[in-house]
Amino acid sequence: MIDLLQDLIRIPSDTQEGANKALDFSAHWLEEQGVKVTVLENQGYKMLVAEIGQGDETLIWNGHLDIVPGKPEQYVPYIEGDKIFGRGSADMKGGCAAMMAAFAGICKHPDRLTKKVQLHLVTDEETGGSKTSKYLVQQGYTGDFVICGEPTFLKIGLQAKGISQFFITFHGKGAHGSRPWEGDNAILQSHLFHQLLLEQEWTKESTQYYEHPSINLARIQAGDRFNMVPDTCEVGYDIRFVPGQSVEFVEQQLQSILDEHFPNAELRRRGISPAVTTSDKDPRILQLLDILKEETEIMGQHGSADTRHYAVTGAGAIEFGPAGGDWHGPGEFVSIASMERYRDILMEFAFYTGVPEVEEV
Repeated sequence: MIDLLQDLIRIPSDTQEGANKALDFSAHWLEEQGVKVTVLENQGYKMLVAEIGQGDETLIWNGHLDIVPGKPEQYVPYIEGDKIFGRGSADMKGGCAAMMAAFAGICKHPDRLTKKVQLHLVTDEETGGSKTSKYLVQQGYTGDFVICGEPTFLKIGLQAKGISQFFITFHGKGAHGSRPWEGDNAILQSHLFHQLLLEQEWTKESTQYYEHPSINLARIQAGDRFNMVPDTCEVGYDIRFVPGQSVEFVEQQLQSILDEHFPNAELRRRGISPAVTTSDKDPRILQLLDILKEETEIMGQHGSADTRHYAVTGAGAIEFGPAGGDWHGPGEFVSIASMERYRDILMEFAFYTGVPEVEEV
């Protein structure tokens, strides 16, 4: 498993071509372990599906082999103590290597499985997942419970904030820069909008796992000359709303601000995704907790993963993976001991046949 991870790190999979190369390598590795795999392709992006087991229940392990760009030296893995360093080691080739090793392990004992287990390896999670994980769901590769092996330190990421990304274009009135009072500065309109947005009560709402939604003013484009008052300003927002809120609710709140204060402004949706709201009473969560005992805790994720593509079918979906650090940073690493423990947990979970006790309320 450690050699496998180092081989994966050596493949610069920050491009479509590189990610496909990493997937082909993974398919070959699995086939060498006696695993039958199916490689699919959509819009030039490859993905891998393998299945073992029988029964009415389907468990899916999802991992992405694409990574964010790195410097050449980051594709040369090295080990220091319990850590393997390299681009993508934590996010999430470490999780993928452990999933592959676990899947190869359970394939040696198919008679112990009372459920179907599918392994999904994909190549575009870092750019949204629509061409691989979402495509797999659309093609019917769905299940009852999904584990995305993102680095969570063996904590269970039970929920994830929803996503509402949008552009707003503000329209003002141009004027000479020396006489700004004769114009209507569109940049200042956007500044006032941002202040009004942060004053909204819904932006401060909390839940069991979140203190508040995330409001990120991500882009602003306006003005091209110093001696002119800008007459248009386009801003881009990335709002991560909490479970219990919805895309429609968020956009209604935004539009109400615009209608009252900026009637000429235009709201344009860029991308949306519902929140992931897996219940802590889901039987598979109780099974995992039974296996992990005091080794884990339940949490909510501020970001998003490919869990969102599976969750729309009603499946339970969590982020759950090994420990690591500095992902997307120069010192990215994954813990070897955590990878080994993660592999063992996945196998035990696949073979699990017990019925955990549910506390009565």
